[in-house]
Amino acid sequence: MDFHRNPSTNSASSSTSSTSSAAAHHQPPPSSATDNDPMHSWWESVSKQRSRILSLAALLPSDGVAVSSLADSDRPAVSLLSSPSAYSLISSALSSPKSGSGSDRLCQWLYETFQSSDPHLRLLVLSFLPLLSGIYLSRVHSSDSSSLPSLAGFEAVLLAVYSSEAKSRAGKPLLVQIPDLSQPSLYHAPRNKPVDDRSRQSVGVLSPPLEPHLAVKSTKRAIIVGTALDCYYKQVSQMPAWSKLDFCKFAAAWAGQDCPCRTKLDRDEDNHHENGNVNGNGHIRLLREDSGFSNGTRSGDGDEVDYEDDVIKEVVVVEMNNLGINEENLETKGVRIPLPWELLRPVVTILGHCLFGPLNSQDVKDSASVAVRCLYARASHDLAPQAILALQSLIRLDKNARAAATTAATVTTNASSNANTPSKAKKPEILLVSK
Repeated sequence: MDFHRNPSTNSASSSTSSTSSAAAHHQPPPSSATDNDPMHSWWESVSKQRSRILSLAALLPSDGVAVSSLADSDRPAVSLLSSPSAYSLISSALSSPKSGSGSDRLCQWLYETFQSSDPHLRLLVLSFLPLLSGIYLSRVHSSDSSSLPSLAGFEAVLLAVYSSEAKSRAGKPLLVQIPDLSQPSLYHAPRNKPVDDRSRQSVGVLSPPLEPHLAVKSTKRAIIVGTALDCYYKQVSQMPAWSKLDFCKFAAAWAGQDCPCRTKLDRDEDNHHENGNVNGNGHIRLLREDSGFSNGTRSGDGDEVDYEDDVIKEVVVVEMNNLGINEENLETKGVRIPLPWELLRPVVTILGHCLFGPLNSQDVKDSASVAVRCLYARASHDLAPQAILALQSLIRLDKNARAAATTAATVTTNASSNANTPSKAKKPEILLVSK
């Protein structure tokens, strides 16, 4: 079969070639150029956040419409992070009795979202870490933990955060340089001539190298949760107030509720300033005498346990009110749990930020103040020297900061009142001139 050349075909082919060459000049840039475009990266991040938030709204009850509406904002993850209504919905879902199982779709959403490379989505998952870890530890150590369903969903999220932190450390321990007082610094000059001896420099191990774990064993539970809280602490300055409040309330509950020793340091220092020197257990003896107890036994009729708990709580409320802390902040969540140093160290570190972070609300600072005193009482009972020293320092710094704030407020009030008080007009001075 013969093919005949048609001149019109040549013209068509030429036009086609010219069209293709023109189109080549208008093709989208290659992927490398697209990746470097900040607008494209921003839009890709927003699209990913909207997709994840819409999938989250589908997991929540009918009120999830409030969550899905946040996906339309320019910063969906940040909008969800700062939404009280969204937090209430997610908190209720995580706190339900059947939550945390391997088939829990909300835990699956948290796990998959944390695997994302988007930092805002990872921050969103970390903001729920205090609530998740608090519920998890409280259920594991509750009295009826044997009848509880599996907590594989909670453990999967904790393991994801742990693995991420282990990967970032690259098998290296966290070290801290211990100051050598024989060497000069910005704050002191040694009495003796300093000796430049490199071997005298001491390094402390804050956290040992992390081992990979595929499951949460009872012997490794503290280090896994503690490492996850270390990851939370790295972003704690960006966390909303409700996340920090949850953490403080769980920390107070983990230490044990309504222990009179939580105000021991405050009472000891106040009595020392007022009476010179006093027995360290004076406040406990005073508590028992005033409340009708002698060696822990009430001298009267009634329910001894309930009465003692009420008296202890009243004393705690009085001490907290003396520090300017509202009684509402004494509300706690969870149950008393074991507190090894692997878990307690990051807890104390986060509470330090909650106490003295410059942008923290007063509610966060008050809740952290209560939690620190609860943990101090627990450390005193457990005879944990590291925890006692750290928590004692936080309590004293907190008292000094509150005293300074009270003094500053008093000075400001007096200055404003003096400025508003009309002063008497001075009589004109009369100068006598001799002739």
